[in-house]
Amino acid sequence: MNVIDSSARIADLLGLLSVLQNTFKGKTDLYELEKEMEVDVDDLMPIVYAASYMGFVTVGDGDIIITDKGSEFLKSNIKRRKEMLRESLLKTEPFKTASELKVFTLEKLREALAEKGIQAYNKPEGLYELQLILLEWGVYSGLISRVDEERFRVNYDGA
Repeated sequence: MNVIDSSARIADLLGLLSVLQNTFKGKTDLYELEKEMEVDVDDLMPIVYAASYMGFVTVGDGDIIITDKGSEFLKSNIKRRKEMLRESLLKTEPFKTASELKVFTLEKLREALAEKGIQAYNKPEGLYELQLILLEWGVYSGLISRVDEERFRVNYDGA
């Protein structure tokens, strides 16, 4: 399952794609990328995985390569970037399950994810991490909005 890690941030995605495109001409070894970005591999991998799940990069044999979609994302204006994020997030969890629920609470989303075998949020800080991801990625992209203090709504179905 393609699950966005709660430590992955949109700013990190932009940084990753920018360094990959501008410093390495679109392709490099993950070790070289880690050195250039001055981060530990444990901090780098969540955004590498997220970028891969969303189709902005490909990863294999220790190399990372920006895709045409990743290059388009970098060149696009904010409105287009948000559109691309909305479409891409629907292929990842927790957004895929959220879109199936349409309107949900954090607890309801966590239960639905657990039913699918996604256990990443079944821990004491799980609801907080889920909320963080929804706000960081979902609200920013316009995919998710708050209905009230407890409930969220999916604003886009990918159709």
